[in-house]
Amino acid sequence: MTTHTLVVEAAHGVEKHDVDAVNAKEARSSYAGRQKIYPKRASGSFRNIKWIVMAVTMGVYYLLPWVRWERGPGVPDQAFLIDMAHERLYFFWFELWPQELYLITGFLVMSALALFLFTAIAGRVWCGYLCWQTVWTDLMVAVERFWQGDRNARIRLDKEPWSGLKLFKKAMTHVSWLVIAAATGGAFILYFRDAPTLVVELFTGQASMTTYLFFGLLTFFTYLMGGIAREQVCIYMCPWPRIQGAMLDQDSLFITYRDFRGEPRGPHRKGQPWEGRGDCIDCKACIAVCPMGIDIRHGPQLECIQCGLCIDACNEIMTKIDRPQNLIAYDTYRSLKSEERGGGLQLRLMRPRTMIYAGLLAVVASVVLYFTLNRTMLGLNAVADRNPLFVTLSDGSVRNTFTLRVLNKKYEERTFKVSMEGLEGARLTPLNGRDEQGETTIVAPADDTAEARVAVTVPKASLVRLPPNEIVPFTFKVQDATDGSVTTRAVTFRKPR
Repeated sequence: MTTHTLVVEAAHGVEKHDVDAVNAKEARSSYAGRQKIYPKRASGSFRNIKWIVMAVTMGVYYLLPWVRWERGPGVPDQAFLIDMAHERLYFFWFELWPQELYLITGFLVMSALALFLFTAIAGRVWCGYLCWQTVWTDLMVAVERFWQGDRNARIRLDKEPWSGLKLFKKAMTHVSWLVIAAATGGAFILYFRDAPTLVVELFTGQASMTTYLFFGLLTFFTYLMGGIAREQVCIYMCPWPRIQGAMLDQDSLFITYRDFRGEPRGPHRKGQPWEGRGDCIDCKACIAVCPMGIDIRHGPQLECIQCGLCIDACNEIMTKIDRPQNLIAYDTYRSLKSEERGGGLQLRLMRPRTMIYAGLLAVVASVVLYFTLNRTMLGLNAVADRNPLFVTLSDGSVRNTFTLRVLNKKYEERTFKVSMEGLEGARLTPLNGRDEQGETTIVAPADDTAEARVAVTVPKASLVRLPPNEIVPFTFKVQDATDGSVTTRAVTFRKPR
């Protein structure tokens, strides 16, 4: 609305708030609301792959918390468990402690590099087949189709006035979605507590409020994103479609419409010649099955998750009209140019981009594997008392007090002998007991830590042989009494100058 228009309106007595209302109305009319998508059921190779991936991934997700793994007395027997209370992560035979979070970082970096590599080779293959948003949306659409029918039936149902049958179909759809969402949220929280125990607590009202809170939140967001929002999550919420463009090149696979073969498009009657026209009969089957509601014939688009359902739909039509398949197919820009000139399919998997990703992945995987295989099952930490830093005894000797914490990662109780190195003439005195042999020992429970307070005392005669500094380095040594394995911790002894 121009300044001239505002002046004219003011001259005719139009109030300012009326002008603001007109502007707001114009702004609202320029916003395109969401058009609901009604994906048609597809059949074919890519749809079958998606069904298999869905069954496998959801089977693993729902069943993994129930798999048992015997680790010994006093240790959880759940195969995969994120034990927040005891700061552990259990995965079958592998156990991760807080001190080893660098391994988690390594695994995350490996996952990111693997995703980069697969994207550079095959585009958004993660989005089309493995992303949880895709998997659960597929399931929600299948449930909707079960209660309300396929594409045309759902469109008619939404246009019909409300009736008892329509209310029943809609209600059963949303109830089914909520059941799936509750199962999804319930399965997720089972990864943080013993599954059989937590299920009983959930149904008997004995679980904590935190547990019920997260169960409710996970249920709500699964229902919202998988059943209601669907493609809106991929288009507007997920950053990956915008990031992955930087990882593609002319040799990356993507789903494409081969326009050099399909154009000019148009309807075709049986018996009509094919000369002078393309193979595309403009049936729009590719649009009907697309869960994002796009027309792949317009070229690569941000919304396309490369699920391959449009390939299945087009191939089915091509078979019916007796034309070659793969008018829509996975292809590369380089290959498209070759095929347009009459050449063949060209795939270049080995190229600088993929070799860099693969090389980095191999390096990180090697580092993670090395540290995983060389993990120690014994750990030691020593903390000196800070108040006071040292005590001068009546005989002139100096004493420091330390708290030793021994980490026992094995699934059985262990006894450890404590000694010192590098502090000449020093005596080690346990402040919480001594064993029969007069040695300082620490007994650590299975898969747990144990603490002991010890005093390190340097006699007056030995002080003169130590360096003149106030701080003298030395080492605590802990040895497993069973297998002889040793770990050490460097610390410092404080004394008067």
